[in-house]
Amino acid sequence: MTRLPSAKIRDSLEQRIVEGELDIGQRLDEAELSSHYGVSRTPVREALQRLTESGLAEHLPRRGTFVRAPSLSELVEMFEVMAELECMAVRLATRRATTAEIDALAASNEACRAALDAHDTKQYYELNAKLHRQIYKMSGNGFLAAEAQRLHDRLRPFRRLQLRVRGRMRESMDEHDIILAAIRDGDVQKAADIMQKHIMILGERFNDLVSGFNLMMAHNGKS
Repeated sequence: MTRLPSAKIRDSLEQRIVEGELDIGQRLDEAELSSHYGVSRTPVREALQRLTESGLAEHLPRRGTFVRAPSLSELVEMFEVMAELECMAVRLATRRATTAEIDALAASNEACRAALDAHDTKQYYELNAKLHRQIYKMSGNGFLAAEAQRLHDRLRPFRRLQLRVRGRMRESMDEHDIILAAIRDGDVQKAADIMQKHIMILGERFNDLVSGFNLMMAHNGKS
């Protein structure tokens, strides 16, 4: 069998859940998934474990692993915490980052711009996630970086879903530019203010999240 990395299987399962191909409450059978992806059970088992950690699956002892979805209120609460963690990370990064780290961040930002220009939402998301990981690392606080990454991973499918909203990728890119400039200038408050705007889901963004969430639930046969 060809070994497909567990991370790619997890990404595929996340996408299938969000798009409604896999129903909420459906059992994720290791043997069926191994056959579907043409791999052994080991990477499937690893992918299911990661999916459980992200909150899109639930493992029940002696019964198996089942698709689940967080409630809308859970999502909002997680985005609120994510915004605070990201703001803390960018504050510390603005104070502590080296010139080399800032230059590397600028290179990642330009890679995001290329994906935007190519209208490649998937690539933009992956590069955007890399850019945020760099900011976590630039904070110089390993515990903060680990916690921020853990929650970022949990919100992965929903952050990706948001990028599908018309104009959101361009808006995200503009915010990246301002954050990068603030970091270069050492403007801690501006970097934090724009990062909060970048992550928080208020106003129209909240409506977009509700719309995307309701669409996902409708696809999965929920009202």
